[in-house]
Amino acid sequence: ARSIRHYRSSHLHVRLTYSDPIMPALFLAQPAIRASPKVTNDRACRSFCRYSSPATVSKAFHHTISWRNGVRSTRGTLLYPGIKRVAAREVQPGRRVASSPTALFTGIVQGLSEVKKMEKKPDDFMTLTMRFPSGAVDGVQIGASIAINGTCLTVTKQEGDECCFDLIKETLRATNLGDLDIGSVANFERSARMGDEIGGHQVSGHVDCKAVVTKVEDSENNRRLVFTVPEEWMKYILPKGFIAIDGCSLTIGEVSGNTFSVYLIPETLRVTVFGTKAEGDSVNIEVERQTQAIVNTVERYLAERNML
Repeated sequence: ARSIRHYRSSHLHVRLTYSDPIMPALFLAQPAIRASPKVTNDRACRSFCRYSSPATVSKAFHHTISWRNGVRSTRGTLLYPGIKRVAAREVQPGRRVASSPTALFTGIVQGLSEVKKMEKKPDDFMTLTMRFPSGAVDGVQIGASIAINGTCLTVTKQEGDECCFDLIKETLRATNLGDLDIGSVANFERSARMGDEIGGHQVSGHVDCKAVVTKVEDSENNRRLVFTVPEEWMKYILPKGFIAIDGCSLTIGEVSGNTFSVYLIPETLRVTVFGTKAEGDSVNIEVERQTQAIVNTVERYLAERNML
């Protein structure tokens, strides 16, 4: 599993790995567990955690969850059925345990943000100021990640419902953020937190390419959009597979040549930018990473054996 977080107490450092690769959890082992006659050392602790039921483990470990972006901190007893295994080791009191935070998104767009200011600077550098719905960025800290049209951006300044982001040359080249104007709207999603529903798929916020809307078909309760994508990215776009378009997790419809389609329900049109998209507009594309890894691995395997 890719989502692992490290925390420590003065006596024991616990690392938990989950079957759900998206949402990590943080536990602090209580020193009291070491006093148990059945849990007298690290090996016994590992066995206890690995073979005990999630309910037993959750009662033994009183957790502290501290969000790195400072949104919230909760205390209590956690019953989390996704526990896969637990590894434990000693940590000296006061020793700092390194962590590797990764911003992850779910592809469930939380609403629309509006461009309030675009400050262009030398060397293809721009500071973008976005206004969010009331309360949408409460608790956000400098350095936090927010996806704007599926592009993971770092908050550099926050005042009320407005946040500022720095866009460098590569971001302006690879995404459609450089095409925005004052008053334009864009999808946004804050990075995922434990407890959030994973209603889409794992999205990194790293845009692969831009696509162009080539057809818009409206019916009474549906909208079908057709996109043209650079040909080299089509091998990762498969019927009924996942794809992130402007940060929105969608199911791929038909695939033909270097085009593919998606079908949108009224709720998606209400919450996202797709309700206003027209032919000729550009969108950001992020292919599904597991699909990309599988395709690349198979291609490399066949190429090494001259089977392509």
